Amino acid sequence: MAHIDNITFDRPADNGARFVDGAILMQLGMRAARGGDGAPDLVAAHMYFNLADRKGVEGAAAHRRDIAADMSKAEIAAALRAARQWLTLH
Repeated sequence: MAHIDNITFDRPADNGARFVDGAILMQLGMRAARGGDGAPDLVAAHMYFNLADRKGVEGAAAHRRDIAADMSKAEIAAALRAARQWLTLH
């Protein structure tokens, strides 16, 4: 069973990244890549696959590479910035 102390529980935003499961990040990446909310969002997909890869999710890096082949350098840079910002905020 996971241990959650009062400080972490009371301020989840302070420690949010710790609580986001890599599998959820992978699912978000898949949804963004296939356009689950309309048109595919490759920048968001790249960001989520990058974050999932950091959590050790098997296959995340391969998916990130696959979609990067269809992205411009500017889009990849935007995805990397978004991932860094997500880590800063969470």
